[in-house]
Amino acid sequence: MTAAAVHVVDHPLVQHKLTLLRQKDRSTNSFRRLLHEISMLMAYEVTRDMPTHPIEIETPLARMTSPVIDGKKTVFVSVMRAGAGLLDGMLDVVPGARVGHVGLYRDPKTLVAVEYYFKMPHDMQERDAIVLDPMLATGNSAVAAVERLKETGPRSIRYVCLLAAPEGLANFHAHHPDVPVFTAAVDERLDAHGYIVPGLGDAGDRLFGTK
Repeated sequence: MTAAAVHVVDHPLVQHKLTLLRQKDRSTNSFRRLLHEISMLMAYEVTRDMPTHPIEIETPLARMTSPVIDGKKTVFVSVMRAGAGLLDGMLDVVPGARVGHVGLYRDPKTLVAVEYYFKMPHDMQERDAIVLDPMLATGNSAVAAVERLKETGPRSIRYVCLLAAPEGLANFHAHHPDVPVFTAAVDERLDAHGYIVPGLGDAGDRLFGTK
């Protein structure tokens, strides 16, 4: 993976479901279901080069050597609270993964990320971290989350979001040029309030039915 890589998951199923997800009249239940489905589909791309190791198994006809992944070496890092919308789908695909949490909120005046919670599995030096947060807008929360995560020394880090803004990507890779970003779309811009345009609104509010 090259430095400052941005990988757009343009599979037709992902793009179709993203279009439905963007619609403003989408119910909370429908939004939650679609986000779950998209995260499962994106998991296949994010883990495409996940390392495997061979094991001996027995089929109904013969013994053979076949590859398996070590899910316990993967850590899904959910950026609270909207990251939970991506987490469940990812765990459906890699159920053996560990889960870490980063609690951040964006100061409405400065747009600076403020940490209020941080919990990771032990022995992060032996693990591959996949950070989950639906919206990469200003990039301030993403920068703060990965900066904090790097203190634990994981073997590798990837950042997964549903939507990204060009400004957020530039900010993120100015601080973390070594961390690839996986996203379903790179939208046009940010508005004056730091929201992605055309975007889909506030992912956390739409996911949990809050305002």
